[in-house]
Amino acid sequence: MARPPEPSPPLGADPVTTAVPTPPVLGVDRLSVRFRMGGGRYVEAVTDATFTLAAGECLALVGESGCGKSVLASALLGLLPANAETAGSARLADGLDVLAADERTLARTVRGRRIGLVPQSPAAHLTPVRTIRSHLEETVRELAGRTGMRTRARGGAALRAAARAAAERAAFPATHLDRYPHELSGGLAQRAATALALVGDAPLLLADEPTTGLDRDLVHRTVDELRAHTREAGRALLMITHDLAAAERIADTVAVMYAGRIVEITPAAAFFGAPGPRHPYARGLLDALPERAFTPVPGAPPELGALPPGCAFAARCARADATCRAQRPPLSEGVACHHA
Repeated sequence: MARPPEPSPPLGADPVTTAVPTPPVLGVDRLSVRFRMGGGRYVEAVTDATFTLAAGECLALVGESGCGKSVLASALLGLLPANAETAGSARLADGLDVLAADERTLARTVRGRRIGLVPQSPAAHLTPVRTIRSHLEETVRELAGRTGMRTRARGGAALRAAARAAAERAAFPATHLDRYPHELSGGLAQRAATALALVGDAPLLLADEPTTGLDRDLVHRTVDELRAHTREAGRALLMITHDLAAAERIADTVAVMYAGRIVEITPAAAFFGAPGPRHPYARGLLDALPERAFTPVPGAPPELGALPPGCAFAARCARADATCRAQRPPLSEGVACHHA
């Protein structure tokens, strides 16, 4: 049966307007990555990762080494090796699914322009025979035509000024701009990589362990600058980190990853404050901090190529029972635990 027409508003009344929701900067739906190995084996590096990143939001992705955090970031940039297989989707605000995009699209319109990357190993991303100034100037020049920096990039003086400004944003000393990567400490190399990532003012910034090798003051300055990146319209930050203090300082949302799966995703205020994490592994991460219980999580995570049939954390969990060992808990209401 047809619906009756909506009544017309009274004369002189303001028309009713329906707000159109703003699409997220990044929407990840059941993203999975597995690697084909010899003998018909597979390593399940990421399984069914689902989350959204809204404009102005910082999401901190935390968990032990080897749990799949960096693989997830590499998938978003199309930087996985040839033996990788992906499933699911990861859409930017304009609808582009970066998992389905071809290399030409990723290279020309995504990397550096729509998604910026602070890499986990900056020394591997810097050309050893070129100075940091040369890296920065080339990046400014290449991105100028697509990021609104064309006027800044005209002429050598403007180019040098833009490179110095990018270095200053990442607390990279101007006195070291003419040095080569091998002449930098690990912390300076990290700041150089951060400066390069910020040049394009990309709507989405992926920062993979951006505070590695930095002292606490520089950690604060670096994460504050990354956070400032999200204050401009339409931008968001996905920070992968082991540094829970840095995550607490800037994150809006915390996602905890274990054995390739997101096992908890919750507002940062609830995670670090009250009521605290609901998943036992997430609670263990906080309890391991020196300022808390200083008690490490017992045991070791399972191999991603030989995951157990039930909860991957069951072997390390004091609350695990037969259900945990037999059935893998789904992520429901922000937590994947039978006893949450």
